[in-house]
Amino acid sequence: MKVLKSIVFGLALLIATACDNEFEEVNTNPNVPTQVSPDLLLAGVLRNTINDQVGEAWGIGNIVVQHTAKIQFVNEDRYLWGERNGVWNSVYGNMRNVQNIIDLATAAGQNNYLGVALIWKSWLFTLATDAYGDIPYTEATQAKSGGVYAPKYDTQEAVYTGILADLAKANDLLGTSNEVLAGDILFGGGAGSIARWKKLANSLRLRALMRISGKRNVAADLQAIVADRAKFPIMESNADNAALTYQATAPNQWPLYGSRVGSFDEFRASKSLVDRLLAINDPRLPVFARPVERPSSAGKVEYVGVPNGLGDTPALNYNGGPQGVSRVGLPFACLVCSSPAPVPNVARGLVMTYAEVQFLLAEAREKNLISTGSAETYYLNGIRANMDYYKAIVPAEYGINVTPAADYFTQAGVAYTGTTQQKLEKIGTQKWVALLFNGLEGWFDWRRTGIPTVTPGPDNLNGNRVPVRYPYPQSEQALNGKNRAEAVTRQGTDDLNTAVWWDK
Repeated sequence: MKVLKSIVFGLALLIATACDNEFEEVNTNPNVPTQVSPDLLLAGVLRNTINDQVGEAWGIGNIVVQHTAKIQFVNEDRYLWGERNGVWNSVYGNMRNVQNIIDLATAAGQNNYLGVALIWKSWLFTLATDAYGDIPYTEATQAKSGGVYAPKYDTQEAVYTGILADLAKANDLLGTSNEVLAGDILFGGGAGSIARWKKLANSLRLRALMRISGKRNVAADLQAIVADRAKFPIMESNADNAALTYQATAPNQWPLYGSRVGSFDEFRASKSLVDRLLAINDPRLPVFARPVERPSSAGKVEYVGVPNGLGDTPALNYNGGPQGVSRVGLPFACLVCSSPAPVPNVARGLVMTYAEVQFLLAEAREKNLISTGSAETYYLNGIRANMDYYKAIVPAEYGINVTPAADYFTQAGVAYTGTTQQKLEKIGTQKWVALLFNGLEGWFDWRRTGIPTVTPGPDNLNGNRVPVRYPYPQSEQALNGKNRAEAVTRQGTDDLNTAVWWDK
C-alpha cells in the first residue's frame, strides 16, 4: 500500500512539474500572432476604406449632386435616406487599425509608416466630419489605451485644426526614416511612394483649407504651400493621383463589378449631367453614360439622362421606359452589363486627383487667396487632366474617344471669360464633372460653393431642400447618448437640413 501511494505521489509531482514548466508553450498557438506589423494593417485599411468610398459614391454621392438618377427604388433620389451609417462605421471601424499603425510606428521610430497613418487618419476624419459635423475625434481611439468608451464629440472647427496639423506633421515626417513601405496598395510601396504620399498630404491640406475658407482666413496657409513646392510638394500630374487600381480577378476587382444587373441598372445617368455635357460637346459623356437602346430614330446615337427626384412610376416610365434612358457608362459597369463585355478593373477607387488640385488652385487664385500662378492655367490644366485620366484608363475596345474638339476650350461655356462669378461657376462646374465617383466629395464641395445648381426633383420628400448632412447613427443615442446630445445642442437639430460649421 505504501508503494502504491509513493507511485501515485510521484506521478502527481511529475505532472504538476510538467504543467508548470510547459503550460505557456502548450497553450500558445504558433499560427495566431499576438502582434502584427504596420504593413499587414496598412493594406487592409486602404482596401476597406477606399472600397467603402466607392460604395458611398454609388449609393448617395453621385445621386445627391445629380451625376446619376434612379429609375427604381427611388428613395435615395427623393431624399428619403433614413440612417446613413456607412461613413461612420467605415471611419470608426477602421480607425482602430490606423491607430495601431500609429502606435507601432511611433514605438519603432518608423516615421514613414507614421506619416502615412496620419494622412489616412486625416482623410478618414475629414469624411466623417464633413458628413456629420461634430464628431468624436480626440478621444475616438482611446478605448484600449485610456478606457474611454464614450468619447466626447469635438467641434468641427477643432477637428479641422487637428486634421491640418496632422497633415503638416506627416509632410515633415515622411522620408526621415529608412524603413521601406510595404502593404502600400495605393502607391505601390517602396522608396518611390514616399514622394507621392507627401504630395497627397499637402494636396489634402489644400482641400481642407478651401473647405473652411468661408470661416477662416486661410490665404497665408495656402500661399505658403504653393510658394514652396520643395518643402510642400503637391500633385503635379495624373501620375500622382491617389487612385486605387483594382485587379482583373476576384476578390480585388472594382467593388461594383459583381453587382446584380437589376440593382446596377436602377441607377442611370442624370439629366443634369447629360444635358450639361451635351451643351458643350464634352467628350467625357460616353465615359459616364451609354447611348440609349431605343433612340428617337433608328441608328441615332442618343444620350438621354433621367431627371432626379422623380417618383417610382414617372422615373420608370421616363422617355418611354428603361430602354429610352442612358445607363451608367461602361468604365463603371458590372459583370453582366451587356456588350462589349466590361473590363473588371477599369474604374479606380478615387481619393484625390491632380485635376481636383488644379481646380482648387484655380478657385483660390481667382479669389486672390494665393498670388502664385494663373487661375486660367490652373482651370485648363484641371479639365485636360481629367480628360487625360480617362484617356489612359478606358480600354480601346470600348471605342470611346476622349479627345476634345478643336474648339472645345474656346466655346462660351468653357472659355475662361466673364465676371469673377462666371469664372468661379466654370471652375466649379468642371470640378463637379471631375468629381464623379469620388465618394461624397462632390456633395461636400457643392455644399461649400453652391456650384453647379442642384435643384431638388419634383417628387422630393425633403421640403424642396437638398440635404446638407447625415444624421448621427441611432446607435449613438444608446451607446454615447450624453455626448451625442451635447453635440446636437451645440450644432442644431439632428436631421438632413442642419448645416455643419463650415457651411453655416
